[in-house]
Amino acid sequence: VQLQASGGGLVQAGGYLRLSCAAAGRTFSSYVMAWFRQAPGKEREFVAAINWGGGSTYYADSVKGRFTISRDNAKNTVYLQMNNLKPEDTAVYYCAAANFMFYNRVVLTSSAHYDYWGQGTEVTVSS
Repeated sequence: VQLQASGGGLVQAGGYLRLSCAAAGRTFSSYVMAWFRQAPGKEREFVAAINWGGGSTYYADSVKGRFTISRDNAKNTVYLQMNNLKPEDTAVYYCAAANFMFYNRVVLTSSAHYDYWGQGTEVTVSS
């Protein structure tokens, strides 16, 4: 599956952005989808994930309560609504897809287990 992320930009602290990730392919609903981010000089880190049907979501502690992941399988798109943004949220955000049959939180939050990646969209939060 090919992934195309969009929606990044420059925003002031306290502001919001909505990222989108469009997938090309007919089997979008068979993939667990996730967002990761990578700040300059840091390793890529897990942000949020959503299961095949969208009924279960998972978040990093640093974004819980501020970010919401959702998906529309009819549109082959996953979203990341980011509210109350902080300067520490500044990073390149990547969407990823994994063809899991089963998973646990350790697997879900590890970038090594994802099969497909989008090109990244940059988010800059000014203080």
